[in-house]
Amino acid sequence: MTFVRTRLALDRLAPGGILLVKLRGEEPRANIPRTAVEQGHAVLDATEQPDGSLWLRLRKGGG
Repeated sequence: MTFVRTRLALDRLAPGGILLVKLRGEEPRANIPRTAVEQGHAVLDATEQPDGSLWLRLRKGGG
């Protein structure tokens, strides 16, 4: 479900737009970056947080 929300947010961005996503749990941390890249987006960085979550910055591809 997390990637569905991420994809909807990416769809609302213009090409080149930046999206910041907070990920919790091993499955989203592994799957969202991989799936985003497969769909033509770029992972700009991933930052571990003290609470165990991961902040992921994505750049929308296209255009």
